[in-house]
Amino acid sequence: MEYQIKGTVMQSLEVRLSQGEAIYTESGGMAWMMGDIEMHTSGRGGLGKMLGRALSGESLFLTTYTCRGTQALITFAPEAPGKVIPLQLAAGQTIIAQKDAFMCAEDNVDLAMHFRKRLGAGLFGGEGFIMQKVTGPGMAFLEVPGEVVQYNLQQGQRLRVDPGHIAAFDSSVDFDIQMVKGVTNILFGGEGLFLAALQGPGNVWLQTMTLSNLAGKLARYIPGRG
Repeated sequence: MEYQIKGTVMQSLEVRLSQGEAIYTESGGMAWMMGDIEMHTSGRGGLGKMLGRALSGESLFLTTYTCRGTQALITFAPEAPGKVIPLQLAAGQTIIAQKDAFMCAEDNVDLAMHFRKRLGAGLFGGEGFIMQKVTGPGMAFLEVPGEVVQYNLQQGQRLRVDPGHIAAFDSSVDFDIQMVKGVTNILFGGEGLFLAALQGPGNVWLQTMTLSNLAGKLARYIPGRG
């Protein structure tokens, strides 16, 4: 499988498949395709995984695209302006991503929901208890609103983030939620009551835009909604 990410602020992902290769996405995730491609839509993993995907922001059903000819091309487009993150996952390697971040993946990559174990992280993390868990081996692709900034945290190194700006992180990264200190900071800081604390080792991917902020900005220009 070969791929190319095209564009700047509204990127697309172009994937070239050789005979027998397959890639899957949520229902409606494909933009266009060319060549002899067989489509197969299913629950992929049974009722439990279907419900888990629904809770983590994806559709109940997933569609697998398999190349039946010598070569085929298929293009995926994100739902919002932003970036595509390519992930080459080793066997057993897991990435934890925000809800609805999954774009597509090779057929042998596993997609499941991920529960935040800590009560504070679940209640105040900005996205609820449930995230997505993507496990290799194989290529997987995430779609993230805005630009992407990546940090490789060393052992014990900590990063504090507005929870809505967390796109994804390695499963080795410790995730928790901390209350902002100081009454003045809470009342007038504009960052809310809580910040996410990410501690290495591992990679962290942050997004510069959140869909909630974008929606709030656009609402000002909709008559009767500002």
